[in-house]
Amino acid sequence: MANKNPNTGPLLRSIEDKKQKTFQKVETAIKEMIKQHKKINFNSIAEESGVSKSFLYKYSEIRSRIETLRSQEKGLVTPKQAKREMSEKSKDVIIASLRKRSKNLEEENRKLKEQLKVEWAAIYKEIE
Repeated sequence: MANKNPNTGPLLRSIEDKKQKTFQKVETAIKEMIKQHKKINFNSIAEESGVSKSFLYKYSEIRSRIETLRSQEKGLVTPKQAKREMSEKSKDVIIASLRKRSKNLEEENRKLKEQLKVEWAAIYKEIE
């Protein structure tokens, strides 16, 4: 005979507790990612928090928060982009400094060759 009035209260409380803990894990992951300036999207938060992407999409409050944070990041420059832009700008400076160094070394080389010619001439005069 089946129980017509099963006691599902503890089971429902357990499910609710598990959901709240998972919400907390997601919230912690989001805060950490914001502190570390990491890219925020469903994949990265799922990986960071250890929850499934379907969980993130299922609950509208989490979903809307992630979408809002993701849209806010679109205008921001990521560290990789900043580094790339810096390297493009500094590339010209590096090229200019290398050209200057090359020019100075060529000039030094020319002077040393002239000095060597003078010294060889002096040596030949001593031999004759």
